[in-house]
Amino acid sequence: MRYTVSASALLAIIVLVRLRRRTQARSRLDETVTVVSAVTLGVLIAATPLGTVISGIVASFAAATR
Repeated sequence: MRYTVSASALLAIIVLVRLRRRTQARSRLDETVTVVSAVTLGVLIAATPLGTVISGIVASFAAATR
């Protein structure tokens, strides 16, 4: 059996987990990563031409980390 996970669904889970942390325990970098993740999720969900471009950029970063 093979499972697939949508990039938007995975990113939504990551954003929810990151937002549940207490505000006092976050560093500036941690907040920046959360905001970038949330914005990327919004663009991916919107499925606009800009979303397609950002999706390609995220996919190239993901391919570079393999």
